[in-house]
Amino acid sequence: MNPPPASPTERTRALFRGTGGRPGVLVELPLLLLWFLLFTRLAALAGKDFAAATAHALALQATEHAVHIDIERSVNGGLAGNAGLSRAAVYLYRLYYAVIAGVLLWVFVRHADVYRTVRRTMVAMMVLVLPVYWLVPMSPPRLALPGAVDVVARYDILDQAGRESWVHPGHYTAMPSMHVGWALWCGYAGWVALRGAHPRGALVAWLFPLLMVADVLATGNHYVLDVAGSVTLLAAAIVAATLWGRLPRRSPTAMTVP
Repeated sequence: MNPPPASPTERTRALFRGTGGRPGVLVELPLLLLWFLLFTRLAALAGKDFAAATAHALALQATEHAVHIDIERSVNGGLAGNAGLSRAAVYLYRLYYAVIAGVLLWVFVRHADVYRTVRRTMVAMMVLVLPVYWLVPMSPPRLALPGAVDVVARYDILDQAGRESWVHPGHYTAMPSMHVGWALWCGYAGWVALRGAHPRGALVAWLFPLLMVADVLATGNHYVLDVAGSVTLLAAAIVAATLWGRLPRRSPTAMTVP
């Protein structure tokens, strides 16, 4: 027997308080937008020291060379020689935010039982990465490696003004790669949502971060160790989000006065 339809009052209450384990959309959406704006502003203020960013990039390159993982120049040269692949890489690099928004919306609508978990992980990633950006500014390979081709600037899909700010950035935040970090979060969100009912689909979700790793290395935007930093960031965010979820919540009844 189907349940009776919700009354207008119940539907309004659900928009604010949520239902089925998910928070209310009229509260969740403004808070997320405000948080993203705050994060964007704080990230733009980080990594301003060009001298420190160059020194850190040189030290990172030396470390990669010592352990024979300095592949950035070779993969960058291979991509730069193929105009079609370069354009596809630029589209992925510029438009991946649509994938992040789509994954967040998909989990909110279809997998409310894990939405709070993946949202906490996303917020924890942003909180944890800001001190790294402030303390360890890092120039990307396209600026620090002699002969590296700036593929995004060459085939950019944005306007010329945006391209100029890209070629001459005001902040240097290559470590860790948040392009890879966000892509890893998408893979994690898909894995958490699908691992119970669709384990193969949960594994397929990790293909997106693998594609993004190839993209950021070949376009000259990140180092191999930047990718390792992104993996570490996601792992730390998962731990932080897990601890966050275990914090005791105050129930409405606990706030009543006897």
